[in-house]
Amino acid sequence: MTKLVILDRDGVVNYDSANYIKSAEEWHAIPGSLEAIARLNQAGYRIVIATNQSGLSRGLFTPDDLTEIHLKMHRELAAVGGHIEAIFFCPHADTEQCQCRKPKPGLLHDIANRLGLSLSGVYLVGDALRDLQAAIVAGARPVLVLTGKGRKTLADLEGFKDVLIYDDLAAFVDALLTTEDN
Repeated sequence: MTKLVILDRDGVVNYDSANYIKSAEEWHAIPGSLEAIARLNQAGYRIVIATNQSGLSRGLFTPDDLTEIHLKMHRELAAVGGHIEAIFFCPHADTEQCQCRKPKPGLLHDIANRLGLSLSGVYLVGDALRDLQAAIVAGARPVLVLTGKGRKTLADLEGFKDVLIYDDLAAFVDALLTTEDN
């Protein structure tokens, strides 16, 4: 089994905002999420972020702003003993019809290609329907967390099979590492 977990960012690792996370000052980790990532790292998992960031193409923030947000995330994560191997993001708005914006699987295929691995058996943890759809199309295992947009997404899940559902990232990591231990 490939020990890789792919995480959506907003609503999974940090609080989401209908007005977008536009600066490092607006980025705030969901309690327990950074520690959960550190626990995955300690268990030998590689962690990668796959995130839609259409605020770039909308002009709501700049590439430098996005870099500052990610530097803050890396610093706070390092402070609890964790790290993220890579951050893959789609800068396009949904009107641009790109292949990398979730629910399309291009971003996930890019991760698989760059890391030289199959996504079979790899968990993708997200809070939105588009995260789950991208995971399924790319052959990854979809996990829904109820943080961010998760509760609304849960109401729209009819017809989806084999989606694991957890209260938050920490609860998913608890379950994953407990299963691994048995």
